[in-house]
Amino acid sequence: MGPPPGVDIRVMGLQIYPVDRKARFEYLKDKSDKVRKRDIVLKFQGLDAANVFGSALRIQQSENSFAFGSCINRSNIENEDLADFFVKNFNWAVFENELKWYWTEAEQGKINYKDSDELLKFCQKHNKQVRGHCLFWEVEDSVQPWLRSLHGHHLMAAVQGRLQSLLSRYKGQFKHHDVNNEMLHGSFYQDRLGTDIRAHMFREAHKLDPSAVLFVNDYNVEDGCDSKSTPEKFVEQIVDLQERGAPVGGIGVQGHISHPVGDIICDSLDKLAILGLPIWITELDVSAENEHIRADDLEVCLRECFAHAAVEGVVLWGFWETFMFRNHAHLVDADGTINETGKRYLALKQEWLTKTDGDIDHHGEFKFRGYHGSYTVEVATPSGKVTRSFVVDKENPVQVVTLNI
Repeated sequence: MGPPPGVDIRVMGLQIYPVDRKARFEYLKDKSDKVRKRDIVLKFQGLDAANVFGSALRIQQSENSFAFGSCINRSNIENEDLADFFVKNFNWAVFENELKWYWTEAEQGKINYKDSDELLKFCQKHNKQVRGHCLFWEVEDSVQPWLRSLHGHHLMAAVQGRLQSLLSRYKGQFKHHDVNNEMLHGSFYQDRLGTDIRAHMFREAHKLDPSAVLFVNDYNVEDGCDSKSTPEKFVEQIVDLQERGAPVGGIGVQGHISHPVGDIICDSLDKLAILGLPIWITELDVSAENEHIRADDLEVCLRECFAHAAVEGVVLWGFWETFMFRNHAHLVDADGTINETGKRYLALKQEWLTKTDGDIDHHGEFKFRGYHGSYTVEVATPSGKVTRSFVVDKENPVQVVTLNI
């Protein structure tokens, strides 16, 4: 449907890309095999080792080392079905709002860590790793009113207090911290406290919690649609921080995306990867009203990320309808039905787990190629079935694992 008569349209820019998703996916499967798998030799030793030649075994991977996470919040984990889906299908978490400064100190001096404490306790109970989001937010609209009223040494004192309060309380409990959110799109602290304040935040955060990996985090970096946040500008910002002594440990690419094009995502990741830092997709949501289209689009994003050597994990910005930042981005409908998008996500997770079986050879060995991660092997020995666990790491092309039976 075009414009009404007499209305002209001026196109300021247009990019057209040929897309053959089937061919692209085959290419990405081959790429993933090189990036995410390695050759493994299982060697069996012990009292029964000499008797297991020719014995049958079955290998099952329980978890891929590539991280899959989601944001959660204090209210939605009260939904038992939602909490159960999260626990079963994600190994990382990030709190949607409960660690942000406007949440923990909405009024000056009134500190609220109750919600973040309870969320952290939930994650620790279920053995989930947690990203900290975020220490500061550079976009002024996301800064609480009392903080916007401060200037000079009063604002600097508040910044120092925030760092000391949060990081001393949670030292060692968050694996990552997004230090100053969306610095490509805002300049609240920099405008008021000078050009070095951003690097200062990183330096101070590292002193207070040296075990945490400190991230930059921004949006529209991956899809080529925002002149403010091109990969080149993100790289330039990170290099500037590093030159100022900021211990930047990771690159957070948010991933609020529609109509993804795999080649564009890959090109953006390639440009970021030149820095040699781990990349995480930190807030992925893919919006499309039709759940089948949404599933296809989500698959594009997940396959591109999984196949890229620099990417270590993908965190979704929610998965349950009515508990989402964006409409039409959910994997599970409000009534608990796993929709086509959710089925696609679960199918990909299964695809990226190695399962194999066979017989132990006359050297007492079994060789296979598998994804990095955690495994169990079940061996049918003369004295009965024996189960052992092992881990396939990312280091050398061939890994030898010795198991006692």
